[in-house]
Order: sequence, then C-alpha cells, then structure tokens
Amino acid sequence: MEITTRSLWTLVHGMGFGALYLLAVSGAIVALYRRYSFNVPSQSEQRSDRFLGIYLSVLAALAWLAVLTGTYIIYPWYRAAPPAGILILKAFPRSLLLSNPATKQWHLIGMEWKEHVAWLVPIAITAAAVIAIRYARDLKHHPQLRSALLGFTALSLFAAGIAGFFGAMLDKHAPVDGGQTIQLIKGE
Repeated sequence: MEITTRSLWTLVHGMGFGALYLLAVSGAIVALYRRYSFNVPSQSEQRSDRFLGIYLSVLAALAWLAVLTGTYIIYPWYRAAPPAGILILKAFPRSLLLSNPATKQWHLIGMEWKEHVAWLVPIAITAAAVIAIRYARDLKHHPQLRSALLGFTALSLFAAGIAGFFGAMLDKHAPVDGGQTIQLIKGE
C-alpha cells in the first residue's frame, strides 16, 4: 500500500484538519445551545465557561491549520500550469478540470469557494473564541453576544461544510497527486 506525499498532505488537510473541524464545530453548536438555553448549576458555570473558551480556541487552531495547509501547501500543486506541449494533464488538476466542459464548473465554482469563502471559517471561529474568552461569565447577561457567538460558530460550520464538499468533489475529479511515494505496507 502506497501513498504519495501530495496525497498525504491532501489527506491531512481534508480528513485530518477539515473533517475533525466539522465534527468538533457541530459539537460546539450543540454545547452552546445547551449552555445558554437551559439553566446550568452555578458551581459548574466557571468550569464550563473556561472549557468553552479552550474548546473554541482549539477549533480556531484546527480551522487555521486547515486553511493554511490548503492555501500554502496543496493549492500551489493544484494550480501548477503544465509545460507547453503536455497533453496528459493528470498531474495538473486545475488544467485537467478546465480542459473538460463537464468538470469546468468544479473549478469555477468549487475552487473559487475554497479560495475565498473558506477563509471565513477560521476568521469566524476565532471571533467566537475571542467572545467566549473575553466575556466568559458575562455571556449569560448579554443575549446579543450569545447570538453573535452562536452566529459566528454556525457561519464557520456552514462555510466549512461547503468547502469540505467542494474539496471532496475536486479531489474526486482531479486529485492532487505526485511527489515522492511512501510505502505504508509491503506486499508479498
């Protein structure tokens, strides 16, 4: 069983940072709803507030790792232009997608979303983490801040979900592959 270094980075970006983020942020939304929709016993509030700030900070780190690895490691491989005269475009995912009318929209819509809108994910969840840390104990007294906290978290889930969908579809139609081969398991 083998994997290339570029495929490994794509896996770390998408299934490592991205999928883990999607799972964790959905849990954050449930926790936020439960925390501020029901009365929580006062002795657990301080611990709960601290945990929420740490949890959202870890989510922000995951989101930044996903976006930065996608932008600065995977995207240059995706966008690489083929040399003149190359007819087999498998090693050049962007050019491969654009060369076929059936897959052209995957680049024009999907990659545009990933290039631009996906940056909302770490920005929104970082804003949520800052609100949770800065106003930890006062959130119960400020309904607008609670709404902003939930709104930023939901926005990040929405943007990350669409970016993950487009990433999976782009990888299906034109995977970023190449680089050194890493042998995971030796065959007989």
